[in-house]
Amino acid sequence: MNRLVPGTIFAIASLSLLAPCAAAHPGAAPTAQHPKHNHTASGHAPIGVMGDHLHGQGEWMVSYRFMRMEMAGSRDGTDTLSADNIVTSVPNRFFGAPMQPPTLRVVPEEMTMDMHMVGLMYGLTDRVTLTAMTSFVTKDMDHVTFQGPAGTTELGSFTTETSGFGDTTLGALIGVDMDGAHRWHLNLGISLPTGSIDETGTILTPMNTRPTVRLPYAMQLGSGTIDLKPGVTYLGRAGDWSWGAQALGTIRLDENDEGYALGDRFEGTAWLAYDFSRSLSVSTRLKAVSQGQIDGIDPLIAGPVQTADPDNYGGETAELLFGANYLFTDGPLAKNRLAIEAGLPLHRDLNGPQLETDWTLTLGWQRAF
Repeated sequence: MNRLVPGTIFAIASLSLLAPCAAAHPGAAPTAQHPKHNHTASGHAPIGVMGDHLHGQGEWMVSYRFMRMEMAGSRDGTDTLSADNIVTSVPNRFFGAPMQPPTLRVVPEEMTMDMHMVGLMYGLTDRVTLTAMTSFVTKDMDHVTFQGPAGTTELGSFTTETSGFGDTTLGALIGVDMDGAHRWHLNLGISLPTGSIDETGTILTPMNTRPTVRLPYAMQLGSGTIDLKPGVTYLGRAGDWSWGAQALGTIRLDENDEGYALGDRFEGTAWLAYDFSRSLSVSTRLKAVSQGQIDGIDPLIAGPVQTADPDNYGGETAELLFGANYLFTDGPLAKNRLAIEAGLPLHRDLNGPQLETDWTLTLGWQRAF
């Protein structure tokens, strides 16, 4: 079983309760909303939230999201580590095998991940919406290699790159309470392993050779496992204000064909949005994630680099995000929705050393018909 990070239940429960508590605060009289007639900018959650709303029977929606994540520098727990710290003090898990030095000798410096996501939603009934989403992922990671088995002399640098389709998620949103200003629905999903887990690349070793090897877990494009994705979503509204909260899980059912499973992941988020008009809304959102370490190991992934060690994955993070939604209400673009959301880290407690996220950006387009 994957090891779960302590604090998971507390983080998710706390975030999930934020929006219901806000709803109880005195304010403008609630307005009833049926999902099929919810045609305002804030009728959808911030673009970074998936599975946030239902559609009426027979209604379709197509969507496209572009997400970029930038990572730089390494962290172990809550402490930042320099490259010199890593190569002089962090043990190499694979020491004892041929050509493996006692400490790490290759250090990731920066990583960029771009993800293009295409989604489809269909209202099977007024209470059941079917969903599907797939993605195309591009990853780039820059490294510096240190010379020989010890010391802080830099030998050179190199970059590894991967790109291809990621995993595919199929799911259903099931309305539980859909009347009035406060609504609840269940998120039920399954992730299918359509992303590659055997990507390779050319690296620079401490002995100044350039072999082509299987790249570490962070550079692979999928999980390789079938994953359950359960969750629950709450939505509320009063006048020009709307809010929501969501708790989602990703539970790995088994190890993949290479002998490992990514850590189980739990995410809680809560947001508040304000309508400046029917067309324009702005939002702020808090997101907390808890993810376990990798369970198992790919025998073809080995080397004096932190990303090759399955223990150096997962942790607990919190992020603050700001967004805006714009809904075209007239003319040839009517019912098209554009959205943006950017996030900055508030808290990072990582099972490190591992790269830390500096910022995220999501752009999106949605069209219901």
